[in-house]
Amino acid sequence: MNKTISTNQPMRKYGPRRYIPSIINFFLSAILIVAQFIWIASVIAWGAQGNYAINLGLQVIAVALTLYICSRDIRTSHKLSWTFLILFLPIVGIVTYFLFGRPELTSGKRKKMEAVLAQTGQYRMSDPTVTEALRTECPDAYLQSEYIANYGGYPIFREEDTRYYDSGEAMFPEYLEDLKKAKHFIFIEFFILGTGEMLGRTLEVLEQKVKEGVEVYMIFDDFGSIQVLPRKFDRILEKKGIHAIRFNPFKPFLSIVMNNRDHRKIVVIDNQVCYTGGVNLADEYINAIERFGYWKDAAVRITGPATRNFTVMFLEMWEYARSEKMDYAHYLRQYEDDPYYRRSDYDEYMPQEGNGYVQPYCDFPLDREYVGENVYLNMIGRAHKYVYIATPYLIISSEMTKALVNAAKSGVDVRILVPAIPDKKLIYLMTKSNFRSLVNGGVKIYTYTPGFVHTKCFVADDCYATIGSINLDYRSLTLHFECGSFHYNTKVISDVKRDLYGAMQVSHEVSVEECEQKNVIVRTMLMVLKLFTPMM
Repeated sequence: MNKTISTNQPMRKYGPRRYIPSIINFFLSAILIVAQFIWIASVIAWGAQGNYAINLGLQVIAVALTLYICSRDIRTSHKLSWTFLILFLPIVGIVTYFLFGRPELTSGKRKKMEAVLAQTGQYRMSDPTVTEALRTECPDAYLQSEYIANYGGYPIFREEDTRYYDSGEAMFPEYLEDLKKAKHFIFIEFFILGTGEMLGRTLEVLEQKVKEGVEVYMIFDDFGSIQVLPRKFDRILEKKGIHAIRFNPFKPFLSIVMNNRDHRKIVVIDNQVCYTGGVNLADEYINAIERFGYWKDAAVRITGPATRNFTVMFLEMWEYARSEKMDYAHYLRQYEDDPYYRRSDYDEYMPQEGNGYVQPYCDFPLDREYVGENVYLNMIGRAHKYVYIATPYLIISSEMTKALVNAAKSGVDVRILVPAIPDKKLIYLMTKSNFRSLVNGGVKIYTYTPGFVHTKCFVADDCYATIGSINLDYRSLTLHFECGSFHYNTKVISDVKRDLYGAMQVSHEVSVEECEQKNVIVRTMLMVLKLFTPMM
C-alpha cells in the first residue's frame, strides 16, 4: 500500500498544534507530582536523621519489601532492579516501588473490570468448528490461539478479509471512506488525539454521521492527548453529539492508577469493519507534519465475524470507564437486511473470503498474565525459519532477550527494526543498551535511517503475524490497556513480511563493533539505566 493523502498544504516541519492552557496544566501537574515525591522522601529522610528507630524501621521495611518482591511471581530482572534500588536507596526505592512496582490495577478497579468481563463471556465464545479446523491445519497456530482465547478471552475466527497498510497515509483514505459508509454505529478508541488534518477530517465525517442518526462513541487517553488537545475535549465532542470518554484523567497527585493508560487503537464500524495497529489520530501518523524524519507506522483492516472481538472490547472498556451499562446484543447484530452489507454493494472494500484465521485480542493490567508479551514469546519459540519484528522501543526482559537469542542460535533468522531517529532520547538510550546482548547472540538489529519506527508487528515463517498497539517495553507489556490481532495464513502476512524486509533494506544494520561501547561513562550510564527498566 503506497497511497498518500491529498492535502492543500505542504508538510509542516514541526509538531502538532500545542494548546498553551493544556501544556501549562500538564507541566504544573508534573511539577506538583515531583514536588510531592520529593516532599515524601524528604520528610522520611529528615525524620530518619539521628533517629535510630526510624532508621531501623526503614531498614526493616526495605528488607521485608525485598523479601516480598523476591517471593512474587515476576520477572527475575525486575526482582533484581527493585532489590538493588530499595537496598541501596531505601527512601527513594520504597516510595518508588509503591508508586510503580505493582503493575496490576488497584483492588477496586480490578474488581470493577472483572465484573464487566464476567457478564460479557457469552459474547466471547469460540466456534468449535473453527478451532477444530485450525487444530487440523496447524497445531502450532491452534496452541497460540488457545492461549489467547483462554487467557486473553477472545476467540479466533475464519478470515473474511484482512488488509495491511504500511503507513498511516496508506490507511487514512480507506478509513475515511469506511466511516462515511456507517449506518448504525462507530466506535473509536485511541491513545492520542491531536488537532490537525487527520482528526479534523475524521470529526467532519463523524458530525455528519451523527446528523444521519449514527451512534458515535469515542474514547481517548487523557495523558496521551493532554498537550495536543484543548482542555476537556470530551465535553466539546459531547456538544457535537459524539459520546466521549477522557480515559483516566491526568491529575496532579501521586497515584498508582496514573500508570494504567489506554494505549489501544481501535475503530469499529457497524460490527462489520474494524481497524487496529500503531496509528493514532494525529498528523504525524499520516506524515502531514514531520517530527522525527519519516514516520513509519502500520495498521490492519479486518472485516467479517472477527470484528466482533473489537466491538466487545470497546463496549467493555466503555462500561468500565463510565460505569454505564451497554446493550451488547444491540451492537453485535449483523444487520443482514441492510443493503450496505450486500457483497455486491461492498466489493471495493470487502474482497472475496480469505483462507486464514484472525484473532483480535487485548491485554488488561488485571493480573500478572502478560498476554501481549506471551503471544510474542510463543511466536519466537515456534518459529523455524525467521522472525521479523518492528518496534519503536526495545526495553525487554531477560526472558524476552533469552528467547530471541535462543531462536537465533537455533538457526532462525531473527531481525528487529527500530528507529534511527528517536522520539524519546532517554528511552532510546535504554533501547540501545539491549543491542549488545542481542547482536552478540546472533540477532540482527536494524535502525531505520529515514526516521522513526512506530510499527508494532511480528511476522514469522510466512504463516504467522501480529499487528497491534503493543510495544516491546515494560509499560506496554505490563501497565497499559493494549490490543492486537493474531493472524494465521491470512492475506496480510506476505504484506507484513514485504514491508519489514523493505524497511530493513533502507536501514543500518548494527554491528558487533558498534555495540562494544568504549566510553566508560556511557557504558556505566547504560548499565545504570537498565536497572530502571521496570519504570520505563
